[in-house]
Amino acid sequence: MSFYGLQVHSQEVLKKDEAVKIAMENNFDIKIANSNLDIAKNNASIQNSKYLPSVSGTAGGTYNTTDGTITQKTGTEVDFINNETSGLNASIGLSYTVFDGFGRSNTYKKLQENYHISELQARQLVENTMLNIFNSYYEVARLTQDVNKQKQTVAISNIRLKRANYGIEYGQGSQLDVLNAEVDYNNDSISYLTNSQLLANEKRNLNLLLGRDITIDFTVDTTLNYATDLTLEKLVAQANENNVTLLQQELTLKNALYDVKSARAAAIPKLNVNAKYGWNENTLGATSFINKSASYGPTLGATLSWNLYDGGSTKIKKQNSKIAIDIQQTSLAKEKLNVQRNLNNAWTSYQNELFVKDAQKKNLETSQTNFNRSTEQYKLGQITNLDFRQAQLNLLKTQLVLNQAKYSAKLAELFLLQISGDLEKATF
Repeated sequence: MSFYGLQVHSQEVLKKDEAVKIAMENNFDIKIANSNLDIAKNNASIQNSKYLPSVSGTAGGTYNTTDGTITQKTGTEVDFINNETSGLNASIGLSYTVFDGFGRSNTYKKLQENYHISELQARQLVENTMLNIFNSYYEVARLTQDVNKQKQTVAISNIRLKRANYGIEYGQGSQLDVLNAEVDYNNDSISYLTNSQLLANEKRNLNLLLGRDITIDFTVDTTLNYATDLTLEKLVAQANENNVTLLQQELTLKNALYDVKSARAAAIPKLNVNAKYGWNENTLGATSFINKSASYGPTLGATLSWNLYDGGSTKIKKQNSKIAIDIQQTSLAKEKLNVQRNLNNAWTSYQNELFVKDAQKKNLETSQTNFNRSTEQYKLGQITNLDFRQAQLNLLKTQLVLNQAKYSAKLAELFLLQISGDLEKATF
């Protein structure tokens, strides 16, 4: 079937859960976030904590040949030529920090918190990506319904144009009626084609967000389900526990506390131990009383170090780390208020969108009744073309406004759930 050159073929129905699944696997931003999370996981490993000992091995060799003169105690001089000496050595050593004033422990804990922060950052990116995807998904749904309504409008205008032409043939109309009907028909066709193009563009945009071939054509599920158990009190409580931005701020505060402890560790004595097993062999040449020497065996050692005074840098680190805690506590308090404000604003917006949606439903019922009556009166010649056209436009406008209101309310709901930290439980 075709309509003004637009071919309609069997299309894939892209369901909401399938869109989420495709995005989680293919979306480029989510892929990058997962890769960054892998890096953070590696950084949080105990292998990056200095808890494990270090082991090193060395090996070397020397060779030397010299010419010269030796003067003995008796005064006799002996010349030598090409006196060769050589040496070989090898060793393996182990070094371990037994105690460093708990600095290593606090650093490791901070690495763990950094990983959790990275998890929250990845979650935040996924949430934002999901909102973008469903903003596009619902826009495709809205435009799909708008195009269908406009197609119906074109069909009605086409019938009206034919009726006007029939009226001319049977002497019951005027040329003005035909011209008006033709202009309205053409305008409706233009609107239909324009919105069809917008629909095609938005489908390509959604394909891009899903990380797949942008030329894939599809239809979407236009049904909507709204949450029925949302209350502001529950959302506020949920946000205090699970808002992703608040959680990041809280972990950053914990890291600031670890920085204070790490700064204190600089003033505590440190104990290091080391062990080494080495082998040396030297050929001393003709000028030495000993031709060869060899030695091997273990070496053990321990070092206790204490930074008694470092010019005041440790003191400055302590002071700055305490100030950083105050700054982070202030940032956390500010963010809590910010979340409360955003949540209350989003709740008010959501309630308004629901009211508009319900009000537009009633308006549609009225417009539909008015259009049905106008259609009957128009067929009976009881109203003018202008009156009928006005009823037709009122119906179309109400249909389009209702479509916008339905999807705006759903997007407001998703945004509200994101702020509360409960987006993953949303019904899309």
